[in-house]
Amino acid sequence: MANQKQPDSLWQRLVGAGEERLGQFAEEILSSAHVTEALAGALRRAAQTKGQVDRNMQAVLSALNLPTRADLNRVVNKVEALQGSLVNVNIKLDRLLAAHAAAKAAPPPRAARPRKPRPQGRADAAS
Repeated sequence: MANQKQPDSLWQRLVGAGEERLGQFAEEILSSAHVTEALAGALRRAAQTKGQVDRNMQAVLSALNLPTRADLNRVVNKVEALQGSLVNVNIKLDRLLAAHAAAKAAPPPRAARPRKPRPQGRADAAS
C-alpha cells in the first residue's frame, strides 16, 4: 500500500510544480510592457471591428427593409409610453366611476319645501 501512495504523491508534486511554474510564467508575461501593449491593442482592434460589424449589419437590415435593434428600441419606448398613458386613463376613470357610484348611493339632499301662501281672507280678518 505504501507503493500505491507514492505515485499519487509524486503526481501531486508534479502537478503542484506545474501550477507554480505556470503562475511564474504568467506573472513574467503580464509584467512585460510589450505583452500588455499588444493585449491592449488587440482589445482595441476587436472593439473597433465589432463596431464596424454592427454598422454593416444595420446597413444590411436597412437595405432589406428589416427592423434594426434601434428601430425595435424606439417601438418599445413608444409602447411603454402608451401603456403609461393607459394606466393614467384607467386610474382617472376608476376615480370618476367611484365618485359617480358614491353620488348615486348617497340620499338626495333635502330641499326646502316651498311655503304655501296663506289665504288672503284670514290675514285680513286678523287685522
